[in-house]
Amino acid sequence: MSVKDPLNPWNYKPWWCQPWSILLTGAVIIAGSWVLAKTPWITLLVTTPILVWWFYFLWLWPRLFRLSSLELTNRQLNQESESIETIRTSNE
Repeated sequence: MSVKDPLNPWNYKPWWCQPWSILLTGAVIIAGSWVLAKTPWITLLVTTPILVWWFYFLWLWPRLFRLSSLELTNRQLNQESESIETIRTSNE
């Protein structure tokens, strides 16, 4: 039995939104623009938004997801420890 890492953002995405599908789709679109137009500036115009898309979805979003998850976990742990401390204090 395998336990999925809750801090891995790709565990929450469908198959068509995994890193391999994002890279493959972008690469096919870039290659297709070159095959169809054979013009560097058109390929550059197509490539630029895809590179931005890759940066956001493959690098920035996973980092923000992990940071957010860690912050939520820390906040929950702090609330639990405060609750336990409150119970201890009231019982004394």
